Amino acid sequence: MGAATPLRLDRPLVLIGPMASGKSTIGQQFAAEHGLDFADTDKRIVDRHGPIPGIFTALGEHAFRELEAREVAALVADGTPRVVSLGGGAVLDTGTQQLLAGCTVVFLDVDLDTVRPRIERETGRPLLAGDPLARWQELATRRRPTYLRLADVVLDTRGKSAADVVRELTQLISERQTS
Repeated sequence: MGAATPLRLDRPLVLIGPMASGKSTIGQQFAAEHGLDFADTDKRIVDRHGPIPGIFTALGEHAFRELEAREVAALVADGTPRVVSLGGGAVLDTGTQQLLAGCTVVFLDVDLDTVRPRIERETGRPLLAGDPLARWQELATRRRPTYLRLADVVLDTRGKSAADVVRELTQLISERQTS
């Protein structure tokens, strides 16, 4: 699936969107295809502080969001061109929002039908406790205006394979660079 010419970024490319929207998968594949570094804020938090559900249980959501904001800052504040996947709620932090102004921000827009299988097979997301599908829809609806406001590019991923999304993202970023 290699691109004819790998893209070169002049600043971080940051993927945002609801939980299970494919940010990590798309980010990894896009970065690999273009020879770019990739970082996932959730993975970095887990590597440094342990499983996210444990952080929520022991320290609460506020403490988790502080850890998350620090990881985002470490990855994007210096402007190093790389691909970064943010956790679904990372965009709620006003400091993170300000940092994203110096990035190319891609909102992976998705619907419940597309993420349903991912949510149903993966338990352990603290904010989806109780009725995971209803909670996902509630959070996605509440956060959507923030995602749209921060996004430079909105990419509809409904019903698309990861390869299709990466191909479309490559085309969109390439067009932005030439315009």
